[in-house]
Amino acid sequence: MIIDADVVTLSRLQFALTALYHFLFVPLTLGIVWILAIMESVYVMTGREVWKRMVQFWGVLFGINFAMGVATGVTMEFQFGMNWAYYAHYVGDVFGTPLAIEGLMAFFLEATLVGLFFMGWNRMSRVSHLLTTWFLALGTNLSALWILIANGWMQNPVGSAFNAETMRMEVTSFSEVMFNTVAQAKFVHTVSAGYVVGSMFVLSISAWFLLKGRNIDFAKRSMTVAASFGLAAALSVVVLGDESGYAVSENQKMKMAAIEAMWETEPAPASFTLFGIPDVENHTTHYALRIPWVMGLIGTRSIDKPIPGIANLVEETKGRINNGILAYDAMLVLREDKNNAQAKAILAAHDKDMGYALLLKRVMDDPRKATPADIQKAAASTIPNVPVLFWAFRLMVACGFYFIALFGFMFWQASKRQLDKRPWLLKLALWSLPLPWLAAELGWIVAEYGRQPWAIEGILPTALGVSSVTAGQVWTSLGGFVLFYSALAVIDAVLMVKYAKKGPDGLGLWPPAHPARAATNAPAHA
Repeated sequence: MIIDADVVTLSRLQFALTALYHFLFVPLTLGIVWILAIMESVYVMTGREVWKRMVQFWGVLFGINFAMGVATGVTMEFQFGMNWAYYAHYVGDVFGTPLAIEGLMAFFLEATLVGLFFMGWNRMSRVSHLLTTWFLALGTNLSALWILIANGWMQNPVGSAFNAETMRMEVTSFSEVMFNTVAQAKFVHTVSAGYVVGSMFVLSISAWFLLKGRNIDFAKRSMTVAASFGLAAALSVVVLGDESGYAVSENQKMKMAAIEAMWETEPAPASFTLFGIPDVENHTTHYALRIPWVMGLIGTRSIDKPIPGIANLVEETKGRINNGILAYDAMLVLREDKNNAQAKAILAAHDKDMGYALLLKRVMDDPRKATPADIQKAAASTIPNVPVLFWAFRLMVACGFYFIALFGFMFWQASKRQLDKRPWLLKLALWSLPLPWLAAELGWIVAEYGRQPWAIEGILPTALGVSSVTAGQVWTSLGGFVLFYSALAVIDAVLMVKYAKKGPDGLGLWPPAHPARAATNAPAHA
């Protein structure tokens, strides 16, 4: 059965929209909870009531964000059954395990701790509540860990093998799945990006308070914590991003080539294209501004290993498709005769390439009937959208270096106790609020869009993972999700703006500043 291209496109669109929307909340949860833990630690150590009020105010905004994250995350998972049923069937034994662990161990733990955090202020000792906050921070990161182990397996499917009897992927080594190098690199990079989001959130809203002359001491303390934590996080993102890039170059060579718009293999060490305009039709990059050696050092950590270009990888893929056809034929033989020794040997020799033969399923029922032209077309389909990846990566990196500069300067100003001396800097901090989210979304575009046409790298093409539904049915569910998520977006925006504008004084957590003292209130010592 030839796959309906409209169903595939619509299913991908629906999952992309819901995933990108859900990821608006995840990084803020990951980041702001650690800031709460830091602030509450200072409160317990010093006994100063101001730090408790800071935790409670930022905790309100954390709670709103957490609730929205849960609502969007749960509904997003419904799509595995709605739109990606064959994906769930084919790789569920592997992919479902970390998701189940995340739900049973991390999510319920996190939800319980959230309740204790909000309800336990007057029912627990200071130290007990502090431990609750720290465990809550650890719990949110534990949730992210298991999700990213599942996602990392999609990028680098280790610890698993195809079972010809069950016609599914099965776990062969759970430790390999858990300690997958791609998953670990994605985890540390993603959570660090979340810390940047949380830091910018606190920094920007605190800057707004200073510009308005409200809650001066509160805002300065909050900005100091955010600038310090944000600087460390921004530096970590760059360092850990290098590790993530190295993992990509080792395991997803086509993605790396597309990010660099590297059409042909360059002599080692490869240069880094700082700027250029990729031309997909002519396989060239116009106006390329290159920095020698940089890409080779980052991608291979050597001066003698080349990074394969797109054309070379397409030729390599053609060979893997031919090998995959042999494995596909052997698999069909084994379905009729499970004891066929020759078919078993052929499948064992080429099972790692069978997924490449499945690329042909997009246009034909039987990959064994493919012509050289069909194989060439299937191999070319493994090239992702080069211009999108090229620019998404560079905008993300540019944002990363901007965050280092901004947090570094704010940290310097905080050390000199001059956070409120430069209104232009406060305005810059306020206007920078959306940028960490932009960078985070660009990162996910690079990671997920760059994996196409694979749902599971080298194993299962995205087109084969869809459910047996019609385009009209997907349009209906897509419309429902758009309406539901749009309503949540409005609710979230209204609540966030409402409670942020109220401030700690409006929520009864902070005594209103005296008008005559607001402009001259000196920063208090921590």
